[in-house]
Amino acid sequence: MPEVTANKVLAASADAVWRLLEDFGAIQHWWPTDVSAPIERVTLEGEGVGMIRHIHNRGAEHAVSERLDFIEPASRTLVLSIVGTRPLGITAYVAEGHVIDLGDGQCRMDSRALISTAPGLEEKVQRAVLKTWALMFRGLEAAARRT
Repeated sequence: MPEVTANKVLAASADAVWRLLEDFGAIQHWWPTDVSAPIERVTLEGEGVGMIRHIHNRGAEHAVSERLDFIEPASRTLVLSIVGTRPLGITAYVAEGHVIDLGDGQCRMDSRALISTAPGLEEKVQRAVLKTWALMFRGLEAAARRT
């Protein structure tokens, strides 16, 4: 199962970024809207660890359903997995994110995912995940700076 990693220094406090992430069902409030398939709506199933957010993007046939598998505020760690109908080429996906305080109103977001793909699609899926994470970093930074 290939591992994908990325990190980004954000010009926002770790506390502000973490507050956005730990409100797992509120991704639509900080996800960028100037993208080709913006979030139209998010529906929630359950609450707390085990909850699922169904992200409905404009033009997508199926929602992306992300389950909150672990959350620990003390270390600012969140783990999620994609369940149900997965995006094209992905057969399994679990991701871990950490927010690290760098001081001076900056933080670093570390992301790591273990991803299983359909044969021959590893590189395409990796590029898509890194592009999605770049949007996540941008949206989190912009929203955290507004708060």
